[in-house]
Amino acid sequence: MKCQFCNCTESRVVDSRPTDDGNSIRRRRECVGCGRRFTTYEKIEAQQLLVIKKDHSRELFDPQKLRSGIIAACHKRPVSAAQIEGIVSTVEQMACNSLQEEITTRRIGEMVMDELRQLDEVAYVRFASVYRQFTDIPSFMSELTRLVSERDK
Repeated sequence: MKCQFCNCTESRVVDSRPTDDGNSIRRRRECVGCGRRFTTYEKIEAQQLLVIKKDHSRELFDPQKLRSGIIAACHKRPVSAAQIEGIVSTVEQMACNSLQEEITTRRIGEMVMDELRQLDEVAYVRFASVYRQFTDIPSFMSELTRLVSERDK
């Protein structure tokens, strides 16, 4: 690790501890050259996940796009930012844990809808209406009827 103050490449670790979220390790280092201390973070390098879009093009998985769609569906609903982050995190984790290098937008959308259905039915219907591109009232009503029958079970 190169010292940010003197560019010396030798340092020693003074203290190590996990971050609050547990996803990385915080290390306090002391430069052998100048003696100054600095902090580094060590994190597992995640495999790049490609998303196969409807037009069959591919792009890198972007949790921000997922977050934006969920936020739009949850607009003016009693869903907290922490709950939205939880859905984003869960979907991202499920996608990465699939051990596939590519995932379809269809699969991602289904995962989001499963999470939203459990959290807030109105947000679920909003997301589903955009995701499934309901073109008429009967297809929309069919989804609502299915949702109500599942809830009544």
